[in-house]
Amino acid sequence: MNQPSAPAGSHQGGLPFALGAYLIWGFVPLFFKLLDGVPPAEVLAQRIVWSLPLCFLIMAFRRQIGDYLGALRDWRVLRLLLISSVLIALNWLVYIYAIFTDHVLAASLGYYLNPLVNVMLGMIFLGERLSRLQAVAVAIAGVGVAILLAGALDTLWISLTLAFSFGTYGLIRKVVPVGSLPGLAIETTLLLPVALAGAAYFIWIGDGRGFGAAAGISWLLAAGGVVTAVPLLLFATAARRMSYAALGFVQYLAPSIAFLLSLFVFHEPLKPAQLACFLLIWISIAVFSFDMWRKMRAERMMPAA
Repeated sequence: MNQPSAPAGSHQGGLPFALGAYLIWGFVPLFFKLLDGVPPAEVLAQRIVWSLPLCFLIMAFRRQIGDYLGALRDWRVLRLLLISSVLIALNWLVYIYAIFTDHVLAASLGYYLNPLVNVMLGMIFLGERLSRLQAVAVAIAGVGVAILLAGALDTLWISLTLAFSFGTYGLIRKVVPVGSLPGLAIETTLLLPVALAGAAYFIWIGDGRGFGAAAGISWLLAAGGVVTAVPLLLFATAARRMSYAALGFVQYLAPSIAFLLSLFVFHEPLKPAQLACFLLIWISIAVFSFDMWRKMRAERMMPAA
């Protein structure tokens, strides 16, 4: 059975799923750093190939194969999931590239921006109203992005691509009438032909860096399916049980972990423009968080009133 979308402001048990997804995403750069000698396109292809069997195993256990097949026959659902699959593949590829090229800071900035993108998308497409404080938060974040345009243009595209691709992906997954796991399985199925072709190509050229080159690398690439499927399943479940704005509120966890990893584990230099942008983003997050706290507090008091 597909779960109905939660009304705005309703949590309906979505918070644990969101926390699990963002904790995994926060620490995932540590995993992908183990694969930084493999071409990013091959890592992406292997992620997709190994995600699908895991999805089918879980669907069989949860008796959702029928939901998967039914959604495959629904052209409207299929069309939306085709768009979401392209968006998430783009997001994965850019994120892997950012980690491999030592731009984890730029990636973390993209995911700091994502909650504010969620607010704008929710306002435009879901009819969620933008409060005065949320408008202030978005404006402050906009100033931060403008500073990056002046001082860190070489990595700005990474941040913006990650923010908008994942924000739009989450919006589609919130409104598409299919369960979390069958939807993820369909996305992976749609990407599978291209992923198989890519994986076969890299095995064929045999450059000694990817799948089949060494047992350790091969196992890590296969484990990428788990790293891919589990947090996305948790996220898709949370997206259907929480308001879009509340979901964005939880997301600060992942980029905060990535930010700390980039500075203290990967030792990336922090450019002045990046520092200024981060400071403005954190201010915007503080404004946004205060507004979210005030709204949730008012909703909790409303039944008592």
